[in-house]
Order: sequence, then C-alpha cells, then structure tokens
Amino acid sequence: MVNPADSKPPRTRWLLPVLLTVQFLVSLDMSVVNIALPDIGDDLGFGADSLLWVVNAYALAFGGLLMLGGRLADLAGRRRTLIAGFAVFGIASLAGGLAQTPGQLVAARAVQGAGAAALAPVALALITVNYAAGSARSRALGLWGAAGALGGAVGVMAGGVLTDWAGWRSVMLINVPVVLGALLLSRRGVPADRRTGPAPRLDVLGALLVTAGMALLVLGLVRTETYAWGSGTTLGTLGAAALLLAAFAVVESRQREPLLRLGLLKNRPVASANAFALLMSSGQFAAFYFTSLYLQEVMSYGSTRAGAAFLPFCVGVVAGSVISARKVGRFGERALLVTGGLLGAAGFVWFALTVGPGGTFLGSIVGPSLVASVGIGMCFVPLGTAATSGVAAEETGMASGLLNSSRQLGGSLGLAVLVTVASGVTGSGRGPGALADGYATAFGVAAALLVAAAVATAVLHRAPARLRPAETYAQEESSKNLGDDVDPGVSRSTHG
Repeated sequence: MVNPADSKPPRTRWLLPVLLTVQFLVSLDMSVVNIALPDIGDDLGFGADSLLWVVNAYALAFGGLLMLGGRLADLAGRRRTLIAGFAVFGIASLAGGLAQTPGQLVAARAVQGAGAAALAPVALALITVNYAAGSARSRALGLWGAAGALGGAVGVMAGGVLTDWAGWRSVMLINVPVVLGALLLSRRGVPADRRTGPAPRLDVLGALLVTAGMALLVLGLVRTETYAWGSGTTLGTLGAAALLLAAFAVVESRQREPLLRLGLLKNRPVASANAFALLMSSGQFAAFYFTSLYLQEVMSYGSTRAGAAFLPFCVGVVAGSVISARKVGRFGERALLVTGGLLGAAGFVWFALTVGPGGTFLGSIVGPSLVASVGIGMCFVPLGTAATSGVAAEETGMASGLLNSSRQLGGSLGLAVLVTVASGVTGSGRGPGALADGYATAFGVAAALLVAAAVATAVLHRAPARLRPAETYAQEESSKNLGDDVDPGVSRSTHG
C-alpha cells in the first residue's frame, strides 16, 4: 500500500497550484467545446446526430472511469497517477486539436475523459492527506472547489472567445501548455510515493462492472434528447446499467480488497456529502446550460458576449468559497451546506422569475448569478471535508472517486431531466417567449433540487466518527513536513 505519511517533501508550496490546475482543467473541458460545436461540425463534416458525441465521449469516459481512477491513486500511488493522468490528458488534447476527421476528434475526447478520470479523484485525495484538518485544509478545499466551479464557468467564456478569435482548434490546444507547466510543477511539488507492505491487488471484476455500468448510465442519460425516456433504447440502456451496478455492489460486498468498500456509505458525513453532490450538481450543471441558451437564444448575445456574461458567477463562487473556508470551523459542515444550498436555490428562483423575453442583464443575469454562485461556492469546503471525513488515508482515493462520480452522475442526470422538462413546456414554439418559459421552468426545478440537497444534509449529516489511526498518523506527519502550508499540531478532526 502506498503510504502518504512516508513521503517527506521539504516544502509543498507547489502542491496546491498543481491540484487547483487539475480541478480547473477537468471542469473546463466539460464545457469549453460547447460553444465551438457549430464550427467543429462545419469544419470536420459532422452529421447533425453525431456532433453531440464531441461532448458525450468525454462525459462517458470521465463518468465511467472515475471510481477506477480514484482507486488506482490509492494502489499505484497518487503522484504516479497524477503524472500519468496529466500526460494522457495533454496528449489527447493535442490529438484533438490536430484532428482531421470526426472519428479522430471523438476518440481524442474519450481519451481526454480517461485522463480526467485519473486526475479528478487524486486532487481531493492529495488535499486530504497532505493538509491537516483545520484552517489549512479548509483553505485548500475552498480553493479546490472554486477552481472546479470557475473551470466550468470559464469554459463557457473561453470557448466563445477562443472560437471567435483563434478558431475551434484552440479550445483543445490551449490545454497543452497548461499541462506541460503542471507536469513540471508536479515533479517538484507533489510528494513522492513510497510503498510499505505487500502490493495490493486491483479488484479487476469490480473495475469492469462499475466502469461498464457507469458508462451505460451516463450514455442512457445523455441520449435522452435523441431517444425519449420511454423508448426501448433508453429503457434498455438504463436497465442494463442498473443490472451491472447491482452486480458491482454484490461483488464489492465479497471482496477483501474492493474497488469501493460499501462500508464507506455507512459513514453519515460521507453519505450525506455524496447525496448533496448528486443533487447540487443536477441543478448547477443544468443551470449553466440554460443560462447559456437564454443569453444566446432569447437575449441574442453572440458567443463572446455570452461567455463574458458568466463573469459574475465566477466572482460569486470565489466569494462563497472564501466565506466558507473562514467559517467552516465555527459553524460546521452541515450548517454551511444547508445555508449554501438554500442560497443557491434562491438564486435559481430569481432566474426563474426574471428570464423572460424582456429580461435585463442586471436583473436577469447579474443578480441571480451572484446569489446562486455565492451559495454554491459556500458548499465546496464542507463538501470536500465531509466526503473524506473519518476515511483512512489509504482509502482517500476511493472516497474521492465516489464523490466525483456522484457529481458527474448528478450533472448528467439533472441535464437530461431538465432538458426534457424545458422541452415539454416549450413544445413546438421556438419564439423567445416560448423558449423563456421552458428555461424558467427548468430553473425552478433546479432550485427544488438544491432545496432537496439542503434537506437531505440536514437529515443525514451527523458528526463524524473519530479518525482512524492511519489518517491521524498521516496528518501528524503532514504537520511536521509541510511547514507553513499546514497548521502545526493539528491532528484531529474539526468537522462539524
């Protein structure tokens, strides 16, 4: 087993920048190609039905491989997994930027998603292991959460600007220098992996079942715009996914070294964090999508202007994360998650009430964006803390993979459901009024999802169990080794 406590770097001043780059890139590439899709289709000759696979290929590989990526970080080593993930992501970005056929681009996006599935869980795991519970970890988690939300918002902004100014290929190629810089920093700033004891074995059967099950689940959800919810294709895909995931649960209950230890879900903070992540992402991802549509289809914004309109959301997320990092020690995880969820819901209700044909930038975009984003930003620190609360150091990758899977599944599920809801309200009408009515209804449902997240947390969340010796030891060692980046002497949980 790779023991993070055996890694003794002199300083970790470059660790956090590397981890923030991971979170930013993974979120950025979920949304950066969306505005570029028409140009991609025209240049490479995509058919109308195949163009969406530029988005779906990334989502399928990412969602399907997250659990495997998280466990590989525990087994192969976090630093090794991080560097390998960066390399795969960067090479795939380069290949996508140079693609000459639709098949080449879709394949590159799938490989990109696989790289992201290795990167996303390891970032949270490295924060949990290398920053002792307290202000240092809260600060790191606040920045980590803000980086993820900013990546999604900046992806929309950058996609429009880059496509207009430098062509669609730039939205893929821009990743390459960022990845190269992150690789250089990783070699200096990420603690080396050192193994103690016999090498653990990968749960191959569990990995195959969960990867196939999650991929089919995401596939069934992202294709609901093409195949109706009641169609044989959708029902068959989702049914097969359910069977595979049920088989995965049975296999994991009998494995000595499982990919996912089901006992993690008996930990109340972990269970509540994953429920919150699933519900919040269901509303948040869909809200991004409908805000972009409203700006372009109803308010007639161009790509660059529509992208720039997401700046207030970026500002609000940073503000909410700062507030959360400073207050989580005083008020606890549950209070901040409930407050943030309700504030985010209030922002979505504001959207629902103002996104009409006569909406204004200040009243329909800036105001609700700031309220919703501050609320969402407040959730990232307690969410990351709760998701790894009471988890042994050697299982932090497992817990991180579970949280990221919940977020990804929530985003795919929420978008599929809310697109169906909006289409049902809009009907055959394509005028600004009909479209705005559909978007308003979708925002209302998004608000209800965040209220449900807040209620679930209020009911499920309890103070965590005492830390296991492995995590306590890792935190004590981290306090000795990280110098100014951690709070010396903090080795016990301060979760609320």
